[in-house]
Amino acid sequence: MASTSDIRKGLCIRFNQDIYKIIEFLHVKPGKGPAFVRTKLKSVTTGKVLENTFSAGHKIDDVRVETRSYQYLYPEGDTFHFMNTDDYNQISLQKEVLDAPDLLKEGEIVTILFNTEDNMPLSVDLPAHVILEVTHTEPGVKGNTATNATKPATVETGARINVPLFINEGDRIKIDTEKGAYMERAKE
Repeated sequence: MASTSDIRKGLCIRFNQDIYKIIEFLHVKPGKGPAFVRTKLKSVTTGKVLENTFSAGHKIDDVRVETRSYQYLYPEGDTFHFMNTDDYNQISLQKEVLDAPDLLKEGEIVTILFNTEDNMPLSVDLPAHVILEVTHTEPGVKGNTATNATKPATVETGARINVPLFINEGDRIKIDTEKGAYMERAKE
């Protein structure tokens, strides 16, 4: 058993007869009244996100997890195939388990969390950022770089990202996987 002081991003807890992963949290100490923790929880089985407030000192049932490195192989409909980088065993996961499946590039190394009790995969953590090539976007116009205007672009995985006006087809860009947003042009 853990308490609210142990809450951190990525912690898996048992809540409402399901396993949830904490994706955001905020410790709040109001001037009047007891402290509490505001959290955003994501169900690892359904992918549904809900908000919950725990009072300070509340006991939470944490789930012991183990992380393993896997390489993304290929998609097959709504199923994604991964290979363990240590023993080459392959597993298949549904699209709902992944946070940003449209940013996964074949060959990418990801971290998969497993429940140690029943060895079931809970969630897939992508790297903090990925570098992808822009396959389609409207051409940029010279002189349009002074403002923060953006335009839609399609990257090699099929994801649509808003990019600055100076990005052209063929450019490689760095994308934040947590927000699904453009970070910068990739340095070669």
